[in-house]
Amino acid sequence: MAKQGLRFVVAGLVLDLLGSAVIVGAVLGRHALALAVGIAIVVFASAFTAFCVYFFRDPERSLPTDLKKIYSPGDGRVMSVAREGPGDIVTARIFLSVFDVHIQRAPCAGVVEHVQHVRGSFAAAMKDEARANERCVTTLKVEGREERLVVEQVAGLVARRIECWPVEGDALKAGERYGIIYFGSQAAVHFPASSKCTVAPGDKVTGGLTAIGEWTN
Repeated sequence: MAKQGLRFVVAGLVLDLLGSAVIVGAVLGRHALALAVGIAIVVFASAFTAFCVYFFRDPERSLPTDLKKIYSPGDGRVMSVAREGPGDIVTARIFLSVFDVHIQRAPCAGVVEHVQHVRGSFAAAMKDEARANERCVTTLKVEGREERLVVEQVAGLVARRIECWPVEGDALKAGERYGIIYFGSQAAVHFPASSKCTVAPGDKVTGGLTAIGEWTN
């Protein structure tokens, strides 16, 4: 499990203990209403704790080694592949539901040139307008090439916390963990003209394992 989830799990366990204490007190004092409240707290706390353990799972994965490929930065389903602005840059957007692993992984090997936190709205991550949501934009100088690859972590309606761990000058390997978004979100990769996207809307992808693009020269 990712360490970022520990505080949520601990909070759930503390609430679980509180509910258990209420139940014990209710049984000893023969208070039916307090017993019902204690049971409700335990049920909620147990469900919350189990969900957090599941949500913050962080499976080990082998790092890819093919420098010609560009890999998915996260687990989820491809929402769109389109030119979103002027020029030849194609953007692939991936929706991460609350049931997907939310650790982000570097789409290629390279050096972090710039990390920018952009304030924005909090639309539902599966909607087109989510591209204007609060996000963290990371620019990588691609290993062995002159190109830059830009990848985004995008907050959603519920997910209002983004963590991006590397700083400018850090070297990342393809598939290496570099951040996390909390509770439902979106990831985007901007493909420069010297590359092509090889996935289509509806495709299921896995962070650090699924090739979603490749360099063309």
